[in-house]
Amino acid sequence: MNLVRLTWPIFLELFLFMLMGSVDTFMISSVSDNAVSGVGAANQIIAMAILVLSVIGNGAAIVISQYLGSKRPLEAAKVIGNALTLNLAVGLILSALLFLFGKNLLLALNVKGDILVHAQSYIKIVGGFIFFQALINALAATIRTHGFTKQTMVVSLLMNIIHVVGNYVLIFGHFGFPALGVQGAAISTITSRFICLILFFLLLYNIMEVRVQWSYYLHLSKKYVLQILKIGIPSAFESITYQSCQLVFTLYITYLGAEAMAARQYALNISSYIFLFSVAVSMGTSIIVGHLVGAKRPQEAYTRVFSSVKWALLATVIIDALVIIFRVPLLGLFTENENIILMGAQVILLSFFLESGRTCNLVIINSLRASGDAKFPVYMGLLSMVCMSLPLGYFLVFQLHLGLAGVWLATAADEWVRAVIMYFRWRSRAWEKHSLIRHEAEEEQGNTAPAAG
Repeated sequence: MNLVRLTWPIFLELFLFMLMGSVDTFMISSVSDNAVSGVGAANQIIAMAILVLSVIGNGAAIVISQYLGSKRPLEAAKVIGNALTLNLAVGLILSALLFLFGKNLLLALNVKGDILVHAQSYIKIVGGFIFFQALINALAATIRTHGFTKQTMVVSLLMNIIHVVGNYVLIFGHFGFPALGVQGAAISTITSRFICLILFFLLLYNIMEVRVQWSYYLHLSKKYVLQILKIGIPSAFESITYQSCQLVFTLYITYLGAEAMAARQYALNISSYIFLFSVAVSMGTSIIVGHLVGAKRPQEAYTRVFSSVKWALLATVIIDALVIIFRVPLLGLFTENENIILMGAQVILLSFFLESGRTCNLVIINSLRASGDAKFPVYMGLLSMVCMSLPLGYFLVFQLHLGLAGVWLATAADEWVRAVIMYFRWRSRAWEKHSLIRHEAEEEQGNTAPAAG
């Protein structure tokens, strides 16, 4: 597989996804800065739910890539069927929880007043239909693993167009529709996701060498479920730990005031474009690593990862420099509040330190997962994120009174500590002994070996 051919459609797809978030923020900012803060707080919780759903989607993608690498498409099709059924079940449970208890979760984050009203409105609608995103994530990851990244990009483009048009109509009340504000943005989000879901199902059945039969959805295999969970649970737990820390940082920022909340949301929207290329490279690299590990070609996987890190770092530095230069006019697109622009501009300056560390982590951690070595990043994440970044963030924000900058510095310190650790983990080649397909082959050989004597 060619990294450039895989990566550029992923990059465009992610860019469109990020753009959808920025368009949401830009359009909702016309309602008020409090509306933006409310949607931002709700999305923090929704993001946690999506990470729970990634247990199955990410785990399945890695198992599928290794089966495809070992030329076993029938097993890959069975894994897909099992994964989609599991994700739908978990998605429906999470949808019910967010719909019923979304307000309680927002109150636990110290969200109140007008911000709470907007956040509650958004989380009931988008959170209540989170199972759409559950299936979309699993389908998109599966289709990419087969190498069809261009097709997922086209579907994402269509979803974004529908979403932007929906926002225009429902937020502002055009073409005879009522002006629904934040509720309109939420309805537009779930409508575009539903259409995207249908398209992904149609695409799946057009690209697969061995099609998913109905029996693969209905009959769950213990072997495939355990393989998915072996990778998926540690992968998701590491991501959930990160997002949990971001939720704690959100709690810190609520004590700094509504302007700090809005500044953080705007800065995060702009910063997301900095590491966009790195995310695309990490996803493309992980697909290649999974196929190479399944095909028993570890040396190629080893060199591929270090080459990807170099290219991703170069792109991050260039994009980061451009964002830093234009940070004030970029923030001015979202708000005219001078205090919010000042706070946002300060933390974007710190992104050079943060994003370079994040880039290394994205590529190497995703490659470790693709090789089957999913637990190590979790252990290191707990030590670095929970034991170091949270106390450090508290100290910087409340003791040294650095405000929003304290959160950025604590996050950057965590990224670099883990980046150094992950670099040496990949160099150690300890990941080579974690291949799922190799373990399965050894178990089958052991079961069929003749008894001694």
